[in-house]
Amino acid sequence: MKILALDSTAKTASVCICEDERLISIYSVTAGLNHSETLLPMVENALKTAQMNIDDIDMFAISDGPGSFTGVRIGVSLLKGLAFGKNKLCLGVSTLEALAYNLRGFKGLICPVMDARRDQVYNALFMSDGQNIKRLTEDRAIPLKELQTELESIDEENIYLCGDGYSLTKKTIEVESMDTPMLLREQNAYSVAQTALKKYNENKDGEYTDRVLKPTYLRVPQAERERLERINKEQ
Repeated sequence: MKILALDSTAKTASVCICEDERLISIYSVTAGLNHSETLLPMVENALKTAQMNIDDIDMFAISDGPGSFTGVRIGVSLLKGLAFGKNKLCLGVSTLEALAYNLRGFKGLICPVMDARRDQVYNALFMSDGQNIKRLTEDRAIPLKELQTELESIDEENIYLCGDGYSLTKKTIEVESMDTPMLLREQNAYSVAQTALKKYNENKDGEYTDRVLKPTYLRVPQAERERLERINKEQ
């Protein structure tokens, strides 16, 4: 199965093409550029170098959140546009689960953390046996101090952080964690593809179409939060 996967949920934009588990083409950029300007050219280059066109793709995969509200919307909208009318598989997966997949080869507790501002991170916990990962919690927005308390209660020596909240979490919480290799800390479209393939193989009867794909937000957008705060102050 040929898979085109995207991730634009944080500063890193990543695009890959693979055939089942075999990676064919991958592009990743972390340059602070606007994903709306870079993502489509990355898709075009990935297809070109793989000597494919969009009609060759069997599955479209995207990390549909949590993450940057703008980045999530851009990625989901682009993928829906690419898949529109093609009657191909179209799967959204958790950004946090795809991040955890980066570290599936390490034994221990995997703790993806994405900066959610206001001393919070988007987070979920996973346990890895060195080959497979098992989800321990649902995706959530959690204060860093609360995450510290939770990690302290878990009997596991090897804790691996990943995600764009890596440095912030390392500095803020007083829990010893392993040094995650730099290349495994950020979003990776290949991990998105493999997480989507696993999701499909576990439930092939699911409805995986561009019509049902939508962004996943764990909080209301900042603009909406600020509007509600102004209303509360005025009352």
